[in-house]
Amino acid sequence: MRSMNLFFVALIAAMASGCASITSSDMQSVSVTTHTQDGKLVEKTKCTLKNDKGAWQAEAPAFVDVHRSAEDLVVECKKDGHPDGFLKAISRAAGGMFGNILFGGGIGAIIDHNRGTGYNYPDKLPVKMGQTLIVDRRDQDPPPADSPTAPPSGAQ
Repeated sequence: MRSMNLFFVALIAAMASGCASITSSDMQSVSVTTHTQDGKLVEKTKCTLKNDKGAWQAEAPAFVDVHRSAEDLVVECKKDGHPDGFLKAISRAAGGMFGNILFGGGIGAIIDHNRGTGYNYPDKLPVKMGQTLIVDRRDQDPPPADSPTAPPSGAQ
């Protein structure tokens, strides 16, 4: 009986640790910067960030709290004397979504999908004025150490 109780406690702990609604916020802070095509910082640029959950205004460079979503985040920046800059930030499923599917039977994944808590955007959104860029969260996170694409230990 004692081992059965321990099993249920471990199962509940595993399910809760996978649920992004419990472990994550609906909001994510992203850094928006704007640069010229030759890499010089452009300050006081008016930027609009949009997804299906809302729209946010900022004057770059800035940190902006956006609502997480399964939909990509579109950034448009404007400043007099510069061509407009556009960026699409690809939304990727967070690790909690996979925990929900494995341990929760999918109900938690549905909740996290609808709330947006199961997704992440890239933390840095570097807009280049006069260009349209795509930034992917997958490129931000390094591969796991045991991944065949990970550099060997000690490599530089």
